[in-house]
Amino acid sequence: MRYVLIGNSVAAVGAIRAIRKLDNEGEITVISREKYPAYGRPLISYLLGGLITEKEMAYLPEGFYEQNRINLLLSTEVTGLDTAAKTVRCADGRTIGYDRLLLATGGDPFVPPIEGLTGKARIFTFTTWDDAAKLKAIAGDITRAVVIGGGLIGLKAAEGLNLLGKAVTVVELADRVLSSAFDRPAGKIVARKMRANGIDVITEDTVASVSGEGNAISGVTLKSGDFLPCDTVVVAIGVRPATGFLQGSGVQVNRGVVVDNHMRSSVPDIFAAGDVAEAEDFFSREKNPMPIWPDAYIQGAVAGTAMAGGEREYEGGLAMNSIEFFKVSTISMGVTNPKNPEEYEILTATDIENYQYRKLVLQEGRLVGAVLVGNVDRAGILSGLIKNRTDISTWKQQLLHDDVGFVALDRQIRRTRFAPKGGYAWPQPGFGRMAGGH
Repeated sequence: MRYVLIGNSVAAVGAIRAIRKLDNEGEITVISREKYPAYGRPLISYLLGGLITEKEMAYLPEGFYEQNRINLLLSTEVTGLDTAAKTVRCADGRTIGYDRLLLATGGDPFVPPIEGLTGKARIFTFTTWDDAAKLKAIAGDITRAVVIGGGLIGLKAAEGLNLLGKAVTVVELADRVLSSAFDRPAGKIVARKMRANGIDVITEDTVASVSGEGNAISGVTLKSGDFLPCDTVVVAIGVRPATGFLQGSGVQVNRGVVVDNHMRSSVPDIFAAGDVAEAEDFFSREKNPMPIWPDAYIQGAVAGTAMAGGEREYEGGLAMNSIEFFKVSTISMGVTNPKNPEEYEILTATDIENYQYRKLVLQEGRLVGAVLVGNVDRAGILSGLIKNRTDISTWKQQLLHDDVGFVALDRQIRRTRFAPKGGYAWPQPGFGRMAGGH
């Protein structure tokens, strides 16, 4: 059996491990347009800021590829598929045949058509190791940077530049930073922490044009008319599933590659996982891209199992974002900003001075979402309650306490949901939501 995996991030790793559990003899080829073995994509801001070294970027133990007998093709761009011939076309002219194919190409940064943006030397995105390396290489010449976008990627770029002692301004169109993953109070607390560390934050505005002579940048003009002097711009508005190479292949693409609960695409023997896939949501059962690091691994494991002839079903993606800004940890999970808030019960506890905030979202007595800022040590308990659709109506207030622990749970819940037998594993905090390409 010839397995070919396009992409070499966390989804591919999940697939490799799943395949090798069932098939120890099949040939596995991994194709990546990046020049690095799998690395911790959420760590690129710390690499930029000098908090970690390149050696600490490794996601896998030494010898992983050799031990699993992986044919690893780095710095190799895939340009197309021939699904009838079952071959992958590469930019260098090579054609690689497959029996089972995994699309794990991640996401590509979205760069909007801003006036003056093209043709400038210091326009960057921030989703890969190379992005961080390019910024770090010119760091000595950066005086002031503007980051367009106040989402997770934009804030981590701002943090990395700030750690280098650079003046940074974040410009966000929404009324707060982290608007897609967190609610207003959480966004305001994070913005407050950023300002306390010297990062300017501008909300409800966006960059309308970039100014400068030749390929140099002198500043940006906002939609409001304000002018911000700068010499570097980081575009961090968002990412889109990397599906351009699939044109003409017959693989169904909506926003991402549409897959079933075994991560199969519309074409036989082709699977997709991670940021490029459009799979079922845990609550709505609608299909959406889910650019979440742990979820990508799970999707990859489900795909790898099916590719090797096994049986494992994807239970649906639960939106979870966990990231740290200047030693303030944040986690959001599930439904955090309900479209119809009157249908939900919302409980909150806030301590702005100490950068602490907790929010619980309940529907019909069951926890469906949570936001934690500050103390996130018990996040695993909350995610377990969400996934198990546990009725917490009689003891919900206890979950607002920072020190809530296993013993605070209802005795019956402890016995039936969290007993050691059955092996339920809580997801661990500390992962980041960083989309990335293959």
